[in-house]
Amino acid sequence: MREIVKDAQTGAEYIKIKHKSGLTILVWEMAGFSSSMALFGTKYGSINTSFKTKNDSEYTIVPEGIAHFLEHKLFENEDCDVFELYAKTGANANAFTSFDKTAYLFTCTGNFKESLKILLDFVQAPYFTKENVDKEQGIIGQEIQMTNDNPNWKVFFNLLECLYFEHPVKIDIAGTKESIAKIDSDLLYKCYNTFYNLNNMVLCIAGNVNADEILEVADKSLKQNLDLEIENVFPDETLEIVKKSKEHIQAVGLPMFSFGYKMQPLSGIENLKAETITNIIADILTDSASPFYKTMSDKGLINSSFDCEVFNGDGFFSLIFSGESIDPYALYAELNKTIENAKINGLDKEHFENLRRENYGSSIKQFNNVNAVAEMLLNDYFAEVSCFDYLEILRTLKFEEVQEFLTNNIIPERSAVSIVASKQSDR
Repeated sequence: MREIVKDAQTGAEYIKIKHKSGLTILVWEMAGFSSSMALFGTKYGSINTSFKTKNDSEYTIVPEGIAHFLEHKLFENEDCDVFELYAKTGANANAFTSFDKTAYLFTCTGNFKESLKILLDFVQAPYFTKENVDKEQGIIGQEIQMTNDNPNWKVFFNLLECLYFEHPVKIDIAGTKESIAKIDSDLLYKCYNTFYNLNNMVLCIAGNVNADEILEVADKSLKQNLDLEIENVFPDETLEIVKKSKEHIQAVGLPMFSFGYKMQPLSGIENLKAETITNIIADILTDSASPFYKTMSDKGLINSSFDCEVFNGDGFFSLIFSGESIDPYALYAELNKTIENAKINGLDKEHFENLRRENYGSSIKQFNNVNAVAEMLLNDYFAEVSCFDYLEILRTLKFEEVQEFLTNNIIPERSAVSIVASKQSDR
């Protein structure tokens, strides 16, 4: 089955194919570009620790960090290291595991079909033994220790521990030394056979490519899979927070902070719209054109490291501000005052309109970036939206909706503070 997904306003389009193997393939042909990118992803990340399929009578619970562990092991097959194969085609290969997805990717300027075959073949050929699992436990254990020593990582995950009671999003993507010690080849095969089913995966390709040539490789490489109808379970989370603050002492130049505002998790289009609105609100309140930013800069409470993001996925949604400050608690108090003032006196409507237009233009500009397009296809597919839904939201978004969302959803009482500093605060 093949269909064209098109945005009527911009004329941009991509091809969506449901392959006979069960895999969904998304292709954005970009004639005239010299490079190509392919991502082969599965909707499986660090938070997927409790699951079952239609063939299971009970839920399987696995150790934290197993999705990341599995990603590492897939690059090592029985005959050779996969990177050696890519070296022959000249492609640059990589992979990543996030909270809710894992993806294997390559970029190239030539030999695309050969590189695509490598990608499809090795991801479908797991090779786990006691020996290579034991070896990987040592390697990942060192990686976990390094991230534990990273103040940026520490301030972020300490914040998540303040916000979330039970949701596995508060656990490091790589797991802990204790959790990965429980991983064996049987567990890896169980997770692989569940989540690397092609019906749970997507192949996203953008650049100087041809859909028919991609299908030619796919027809030869993909093995037919029956849909397992995977069911994931996440603990119920209230909108209450675990605790208001957490401090960690570590040698840093300036105190580092993360402020998080816990919000209602959503899915699909509703999630995308909430994410869009939350980003716009954060920018109106705190971007470099805002009174808040100028005042806080003049007081020395923020510097160029100040940033914000919407952090959301299956069962979690929060707005996070981060950076460095000479007095994080004073900055946090000023931020909450700014939020409450905007609820009473209203957001800046002109700033809203400027941001809406800027975001729309920036999104269209991304259509000329091969890597951005491929990554957008992957992220939006797993979020159960089309990459053109964001444009439609921006086209139709009303100022009144944004103001109402601020009032009902960004609540200082549901927020927490994480700080990493060289000494305990005097508050």
